[in-house]
Amino acid sequence: MLNVANLHAAYGSSEVLHGLNFDVARNEIIAIMGRNGMGKTTLMKSLMGIVPATGGTITVDGSDITRAKSHERVKGGVAYVPQGRMIFSTMTVRENIETGLTVTGEREVPGDIYELFPVLLEMRKRRGGNLSGGQQQQLAIARALASRPKVLLLDEPTEGIQPSIIREIGRTLKKIRDEKGLSIVVSEQVLSFALDIADRVLVLENGAIVHDEPVASVNEAKIARFLSV
Repeated sequence: MLNVANLHAAYGSSEVLHGLNFDVARNEIIAIMGRNGMGKTTLMKSLMGIVPATGGTITVDGSDITRAKSHERVKGGVAYVPQGRMIFSTMTVRENIETGLTVTGEREVPGDIYELFPVLLEMRKRRGGNLSGGQQQQLAIARALASRPKVLLLDEPTEGIQPSIIREIGRTLKKIRDEKGLSIVVSEQVLSFALDIADRVLVLENGAIVHDEPVASVNEAKIARFLSV
């Protein structure tokens, strides 16, 4: 569903991603792990077209999106939940989700979105800024799903969220994978969360993939060493 081949990305003359290669299958969740400053967020922004690729290719469901603008990538099936959630704080929950409908032609929030996040149905008339951090994260994911994506990108979804909500988000992501057939790429630093939700773990170090392994056979201590400062 997603293929990344020899991907390079840079800020000005400073290259951050040095030729990344990986695939994400349909119905697969991969966790991109690594310490701060190793290139996780740059990878997410590059996949979304916010940071342009300086080399390599990105394809989604067989279509090359390497040079596509961000809004074109959304139409092509890529959805992005940025670090810090970036919801519209003065808009209601329902209005926030509706912003994700612009590429689908739908006017009403689909019922299956509220089925995944019942708390958002209860709070649909409340302003986004009045939600807790965990509820805002659920809202950001719901908004992304409203565009009916093929690939869902989540950058540090557990940041600043209490453990009970983290577990709930984990269960929901697995449900989304299983029921909607999505490919999900999660940038994450919390190893326990990554191992709970992911089918595969990739480790980024200094802008290069240094480890790629199915969760079923993963050596937890080895991954933890990559993440230790």
